[in-house]
Amino acid sequence: MRVEVKARNNSELIRKLGEVLNEEVTEVYINLRPTKEILVRILERAPNVRRISCPPSLYPKVSKKAINALAQMGIELVPEGYPRGRPRKYDENTIREVQGLLMNGVPPKEISARMGIPLRTVYYMIEQLGVRSWRK
Repeated sequence: MRVEVKARNNSELIRKLGEVLNEEVTEVYINLRPTKEILVRILERAPNVRRISCPPSLYPKVSKKAINALAQMGIELVPEGYPRGRPRKYDENTIREVQGLLMNGVPPKEISARMGIPLRTVYYMIEQLGVRSWRK
């Protein structure tokens, strides 16, 4: 059984771990850096846990000794990414289509009108693609 525990600080996380973990839990996701105190609490409350995950941004801050100790017990501590930030408005196909039109000599203003994309966004895509041959 997988459990996700999210909190604003370590003391809140430790309290929530005490409430939700039991012997049936095999996977735990926590949204804070797994300190020794937090890891001990997880192991006490969920002795059958085999995988603990945390955000990729916090994983490098975890003690190597803690990771190795968990590995010796057969428990993997891994970064698990949840997408962050604003989702992309235009997918890869749209970006490729803009690039193709540029390569065929279609001016940015016309691409904007044809595809219904703001002109400023077309220029941004040109900049991100590194396309230089669109000007004639």
